[in-house]
Formats: sequence, C-alpha cells, structure tokens
Amino acid sequence: MSIEKIKSLRKELHRHPELSGQEVGTAARIKKFIEEHHHAKIIENIGGNGLAIVHEFSNNGPTIVIRCELDALPIEESNSFEHRSLNNGISHKCGHDGHMAIVAGLVLWLKEQDFKKGKVVLLFQPAEETGTGAQGVLNDERFSALNPNYIFALHNIPGQPLHSIVTLKGKFSSTVQSVAIQLKGKESHSAEPEHGVNPALCIAELIQRFDTLNNADPTKEDFRLCVPIYSSMGVKAYGVSAGFGEIHFTLRTRSVEKMEKLKRDVNDILFATCPKYKLPHTAEWFDYFPAVINDDNCNEIIIETAKANQYDIIEKSTAFKFGEDFGWFSEKYKAAMFGIGAGLQSPALHQANYEFPDEIIETGMNMFKRIIKKILTS
Repeated sequence: MSIEKIKSLRKELHRHPELSGQEVGTAARIKKFIEEHHHAKIIENIGGNGLAIVHEFSNNGPTIVIRCELDALPIEESNSFEHRSLNNGISHKCGHDGHMAIVAGLVLWLKEQDFKKGKVVLLFQPAEETGTGAQGVLNDERFSALNPNYIFALHNIPGQPLHSIVTLKGKFSSTVQSVAIQLKGKESHSAEPEHGVNPALCIAELIQRFDTLNNADPTKEDFRLCVPIYSSMGVKAYGVSAGFGEIHFTLRTRSVEKMEKLKRDVNDILFATCPKYKLPHTAEWFDYFPAVINDDNCNEIIIETAKANQYDIIEKSTAFKFGEDFGWFSEKYKAAMFGIGAGLQSPALHQANYEFPDEIIETGMNMFKRIIKKILTS
C-alpha cells in the first residue's frame, strides 16, 4: 500500500473543494480513485451526491460502515502552498479532505484481506456542514438495505497531540441549531425617522438579551451558547432610514431537550421585544445537528483499538462544543466517533489558515483497519 497515493488524493481533493449539496466533482474524484484500485460495488448519489463503496466478504456476519464527509466550507483559504484551493471563497477548513483520503485509502487494504464473514461499507456522505447529509443518507432505501450493524467515524482535533486518540463516553458533540430572524419595519426619509419604523434598536436589544441566555462553561450540564452569526439592515441609501432587518444566531446545548428549552427562551425574548418596537418578526429554524451519542460497545472497541495500536488515549469527559450530523446515525444505529489529534500548534477548525496534517492519515487508517479486523474476526 502506497501512503503517497493517498496523500496525493488528499491534496487533489483540497484543490477542488465544493460546498454542501454541490459535491459532484468531489464524488467523481473519489469514484475514480476507487475504480483505479479496487473492483468493489459502488452505490452512487446516495443521500444526494454521496457514495457507498461496498466490499462484501460474505453474506453472513456484521456490516460495518466507515463514514466520512464530502463537503467543504465557504471560507477563502489564506494558505499559499501548491495545493491551495482553486475555488474562490471555498476551502477544506474542517479536514474533510483528510477524512476522505483516510476512508478511500482503506480500499487498498480491504482488497488484500480474506475475512470469512461480513461486509464493509465506505460511506462518503454529502452535506455534513449543513446538517442535512446524514438525514439524506438515512432516508435512502439503498442505505437501509445494507443493514448496518456498526457505524464508525473520526474527526481531526486541532490542539491535541499529533496521533493521539480522543474518546468520549456518551455524548461526543453538542446539539446545534441555527435561526434566521427577520424584522419588518417601515422605511422613511432619514431626515424624518419618526415617520418610519427602524429595526436598529430592536436588533441591538435582541443581541444583548440573547447574550444573557449564555452559559459558556462547557463542563456544565446547562452549557448553552447563543452566538450572533450574521446581521443586515437597510440599504446603502443615506437618505433612507432602514425599514427591514435580519439577524442570524447559532445555538448550542448539551442535549436535544436543553435545545428545546433554549429555543423557547429565544422565542420568549422575540415575542417580548419585537412588539415594543412595532416590528413584526419571523423566525426560521434550520441547520439542525443532534448530539452524537457514542454507543458504549463501539466506544470500547475504539479504546481497545487505540491501545492495540499503542496510541496515546485522551478520554475526554466533556462533549465537544461543535455540531456533527453523525448524530443522526447514532440515533438509529450502534455508532461511535473518535478524534485524532491534529497537533498542538495546528490552527483551529474553520480558520482560513487551517490545513489537515498528512501525518495522521496513516493513524486514521490504522484505527479503522483494526476496528474492522476486531469485529469481523470476533
């Protein structure tokens, strides 16, 4: 197996990032790589632009799904290396290029194996960043027909030592939900604002009141974040007092139940504040990510695998604050996610200068290979 082939694939994927729901070229590059190195069954357009690579050893035995993500982010890359993004304003700043390379590289190992039972499905899922891709896959009858027994995934974790394996019992990630709030006022001449309804003061009060909902301590069970993401008001016409405003927030909590409570608190503030300023409002909720809940048995397999590979294990006690639509899989199947340390000096996820470290490609592959071997030989 040539690790250089897999690193080269990662750099090719990095050069050609695509946004959620638009990953046609990315899926084509993965398919081409698979076909060049293996003759496994390929299910295309699963859950959207997704791919499922099915390697069957036997009709009997468990089915193991190894999942990764196809999509990139709407972030302009600031790195200047040779394989930097060629698509303006789009780049792989969450490491999905590396995750894909790890999972695609497994075909080079799978074709050399001779397990007596089971099958392995390599799932390249679309639209993780919008929280819709996992749902799309789960709603695809072709995925259900595979009858998964286990689903595993990884995520690179900047700020943790290179090659370390980060595990969590129970919740791995947070529940996340976004909201777009629109305020409909009335334009007027800016010399006569008393004849209009300007949303500026209402927006200012909403930002302040939503901030009071926060408990930013991630170690607390009632952890919750309500973070302003985007705002817009009026037009650049300086004789016109603004008559329309829009503001978006992303909310994070430890559980689905606590998210429902936070959403009620947000709505209470909206219904108490907007009428004060004579502003009708609408609230559109979207980009929902349920918390990833690691199955105890799957998590134990991950820990045993890390020990067998002699990787340092970091058993985290508090769920990550980020969202992951892998949570949809963990609601329905025995599933677990683990982290791989991307280095203490690595830029954070979703930063313009982030770069997936090639050094951990082999780490991820070693983890998945031993997980598969443990299940199919037990």
